[in-house]
Formats: sequence, structure tokens, C-alpha cells
Amino acid sequence: MKRIAIFGNKSQKRNFAPLQQFFELLAEHADSIALSIDYRYYEFMHRVITVPPLDVHVIAADEPVCADLVLSIGGDGSFLTTARRVGALSIPIMGINTGHLGYLAAADITHPHTLVEEIVRDNYDVQPRSVIEVLSDDAELPTCPFALNEVAVLKQNTASMITVDTTLDGEPLACYRCDGLIVSTPTGSTGYNLSVGGPIIAPTAADWVISPIAPHSLNMRPLVVGDDSVIGMITSSRSSAYLLSIDGKSVALPVGSHVTLRKAPYNVQVVIPKNHNFVDTLRRKLLWGIDGL
Repeated sequence: MKRIAIFGNKSQKRNFAPLQQFFELLAEHADSIALSIDYRYYEFMHRVITVPPLDVHVIAADEPVCADLVLSIGGDGSFLTTARRVGALSIPIMGINTGHLGYLAAADITHPHTLVEEIVRDNYDVQPRSVIEVLSDDAELPTCPFALNEVAVLKQNTASMITVDTTLDGEPLACYRCDGLIVSTPTGSTGYNLSVGGPIIAPTAADWVISPIAPHSLNMRPLVVGDDSVIGMITSSRSSAYLLSIDGKSVALPVGSHVTLRKAPYNVQVVIPKNHNFVDTLRRKLLWGIDGL
């Protein structure tokens, strides 16, 4: 019996018909699949679709997740939320896109027959992705200080720049005067990092990217470092606090607090399609090679 846990976007506003069909098809495999569904997503489903008879276990908020495969239904934001919940458990996570770009998605909800067939047959590959761990001795961090995409230091309540004194493996690197500083994993390189001019990194590369946001000096360019590096940051500002964003979840920290970034002791296991080609993904998502663009 294959154990599958499902998490999803509770604000989904479209693609309800294929979502309905997807769960109907899953119900046909009740003899070989044991389903668990996050309680919040379970309540959402019952509001928006007619769920067929399913023998499911509803996962409570603080309940450990036991599964052979986790499905994250939504966009990249939903995938990151799911990774925060189960990433450290080394359970493969399959992103099922119901949103827009969906870089982390292995499949699309608009093809439910193909999707269920691939799940039942285990017709997919699993790729480990590096994670950033955030540490601080003098500031209170979120309960899950791990980032699959990126960690960003951002200004708060001021139009002035912030200053981020940065070290690399204990040695001085740079004093960034900017609107913010992003440290991105390869997985997150197509997100916030890309929007500020940082490079795209292949998902399996053992690298991170340090990218300033609107730097005061044009000499401050994005820098690629090994993911075994330890990055230290002390931020000062005209405000009394600044924002630390971990995969889009922000917390205000006092200026002068010291933050350390290092490679987490685990990887997130991301499901990718068979014969997946990262270059094909870039061409499809970014429309590379399309005439007239």
C-alpha cells in the first residue's frame, strides 16, 4: 500500500474541474493507495468540489507526516509551504501546478489522467535540492529557519538604504549599501534572485548566489559561492529594525543582530518528471528561443 499525503493551496480560484477529476481517479485506486490530507486543504476541498467517497486520514496541525510521497497542489508558494512541513523528513515532494509558472511543479492539474497514472506507477525521478539554514545568537528567528529558495535581508520603515556587512567563511566579503541582499539556492535562482539580475543556476549545482538589491555602487555584482560556505551578515539601518525573509516569510529583527547562513543538514527531495531536462524547463517557462521575443 503506497502512502500519499496531500497538501495544497487553500486560495485556489480556478481549475476546479480537473481537481475534481483528479480525486475521482485517485478514488479508483483505493486498494493500492492510502491517502492522508492536510486538515486545512481537506476543508477547502469540501467547499469547492464534490469529493468522491474517499477513505482518507486527515492530518492534524501538529501531527507527524508519515508518507512515501507528498503531493503539493498549487503553485511554488504552496510547494515551499509543504517543504517547510515535510522537507526534513526526506519524503519526495511532487508539485502539481494549478497556478502560473510553477518552476517546482512536476506535473499540471489539467492532465489528471496522466498525473494519476504516473503516481500509481512511480513513473518519476527524485532530485535532492540544497537548503539554507538560518542561525542567530542574538535574534529570535521563525520556528522553521530553513529556506529552499532564498533568504533575503530587506529594509523596513525607511526609504534609506540599509548596510549589510557580510563575511564569507569568517573572512570579510563586502559592505553592501543597498535596499536588500538575497542569498539564493539553485532552486530559488529563478525567483527573487533572477528579478534583481542574478544568474540562473542549474538545480543540482553545489552553489549559492549572493545578489544585492539596488546597490549604491555598480561594482556590487551578484556573486556565486559554494554551498558549503558560511555567510555572516550584520545589518544596520536608520530604522531600528530590518526584515529577514525566509522563503517569503518575514520577521523583523533589530539592527546590529548577527545572522549566519549555512547549508542545512538535509536536502529537500523534489519529484521531477522522467527524462526531465532543466534547459527545456527554462525554454518553456521563460519562453527562450520563441521567435519574436
